[in-house]
Amino acid sequence: MAFRQNTREVTEEKEAFSIEAWQPKTKLGQMVKQGAIVSVEQIFAMGKPIKEVEIVEALLPNLESKVLEVASVQRMTKDTRKQKYRVTAVVGDRNGHVGVGVGKGAEMRPTVSAAIKNAKLHVISVKFGCGSWECNCGLPHSLPIELEARCGSAELIFKPAPRGVGIVAGPIAKQVLELSGIKDVWTFSRGRTRNIYNTAMATYLALKKLSEMKNEENIK
Repeated sequence: MAFRQNTREVTEEKEAFSIEAWQPKTKLGQMVKQGAIVSVEQIFAMGKPIKEVEIVEALLPNLESKVLEVASVQRMTKDTRKQKYRVTAVVGDRNGHVGVGVGKGAEMRPTVSAAIKNAKLHVISVKFGCGSWECNCGLPHSLPIELEARCGSAELIFKPAPRGVGIVAGPIAKQVLELSGIKDVWTFSRGRTRNIYNTAMATYLALKKLSEMKNEENIK
């Protein structure tokens, strides 16, 4: 059994990040602190997994975070009823980087922080374009190609839109797209899109296909 809570009152308690006080635990983190790596695109090109949140905080200091859902999940045991929180969060800099994460825990505040950290560890790079035949302006304001992804029973289709249309999507997909930096897109959905986690992840997986796309210079 689960119920959703109003997430407008849930905020992250941010702590000032200091790269001087940061003690990296991985070789990738040491390279970032030493200045050998100056962008997340370099890490993506290397194919290395990001295992420290501080790496993303150092390379993307302008990341914004939003809590999409706080669900309370109750499980009945032989002795008592146990309750936990499941939080779905999204982070992005509105300039081509976005991530979706989830956190679980017995207390709300630590769970919110865990979800945001998990989203930062799953940040991807989004490629922009102008794939709409109605526009053909050549500016990076929309998607270069049509995208489709599915998570659970939620299936979403994203199509490039001309300039001025805006983000035509549901509230959950719209928040993920806005934080990614996309300005114009058509969205079509099928299945049970009321599930916030599945809808957010379907949007994230669709954008992830752009980050995995090769030979994008040949796409008009």
